[in-house]
Amino acid sequence: MRIRTSHLTAKWGLISIFVLAFAVFHQGCTGGQESGAGNVTLILGSYTTPREAYGKALIPAFQAYWKQKTGQEVEFQESYQASGAQSRAIIGGFEADIAALSLEGDIDKISEAGLITHDWKSAPNRGMVSTSIVVIAVRSGNPRNIKDWSDIAQPGLDVLTPDPKTSGGAQWNINAVYGAALRGFAGVPKDDKAAAQEFLKSVLRNVSKMDRGARESITTFEKGVGDVAITYENEVLVARQAGQQYDYVVPRSTILIENPVALIDKNVDKHGVREAAEEFMKFLFTAEAQQGYAKYGLRPVVPTDVSAEALAQFPKMEDLWQVDYLGGWKKVSSEIYGPQGVFSKISEELQKSR
Repeated sequence: MRIRTSHLTAKWGLISIFVLAFAVFHQGCTGGQESGAGNVTLILGSYTTPREAYGKALIPAFQAYWKQKTGQEVEFQESYQASGAQSRAIIGGFEADIAALSLEGDIDKISEAGLITHDWKSAPNRGMVSTSIVVIAVRSGNPRNIKDWSDIAQPGLDVLTPDPKTSGGAQWNINAVYGAALRGFAGVPKDDKAAAQEFLKSVLRNVSKMDRGARESITTFEKGVGDVAITYENEVLVARQAGQQYDYVVPRSTILIENPVALIDKNVDKHGVREAAEEFMKFLFTAEAQQGYAKYGLRPVVPTDVSAEALAQFPKMEDLWQVDYLGGWKKVSSEIYGPQGVFSKISEELQKSR
């Protein structure tokens, strides 16, 4: 695995982001901001992928709704970074009121730290507010003739995917490759763990760069690095809206990405913004908000809430499955990303062979 990373740069980058987010929080928040008490400020701590959906659609729509309902202006302070890094920042003191992350395990860590005191999975759709799928981004015209997962294991291909140590999107990517192999959709026998692990190793051997987050990874691809990038479908759709000229391949078998959102009790009560925060949470599950997610490439959790035109941009899959196939996130975190996990062992072997 020909990975170019700088642990020192990554470390100080995370610290800088945390300090900036913490400073923004102190500038933008004061206690006691319930209805009738002037403007309200909410702090959103999100992973990188839905930046456009929140910034251009969901937040403006909620601000208009809240103004009409209460007469108040609601301001948002937004922080976007890799899901795992965002989760750690919140646990470490970044006082986000709402966490919108890539995977449920990152929300669970905030809950286990005592910051979320309610059952966040009691929200609609178990707290999952949007979905996507893992796809393969390719250069315009698909010059390497990529058709499925088996094609990205070919020797000499330059593959990009973010780092699972910091990025929730990266874990979805690894899960998709490994799970598709186990399900018999990667040119190896079905249910053969050894063969699936060897296939994953052949793909990771082609990885030249692991960025900290999904957005950083696709940005690297847009700069001309790599032949293909394993990524969220919506990253490609948003890039196309911005004028980028590249395509994507939907593998025959891929995983359903489910993205959670949760209110952080300790912080909203400290800031005195529970009423607005709870209303924003409810708003994210409305048809208007789901249409906003779809506008920026994220698949809705309730397809009937979205127009046929918006749904038409999403191709159908032959074999779509959920993380439960791999045993759920707790098992995946241990058996794939733990110290003795599949990914961890493969990474170590590839590093030694460099």
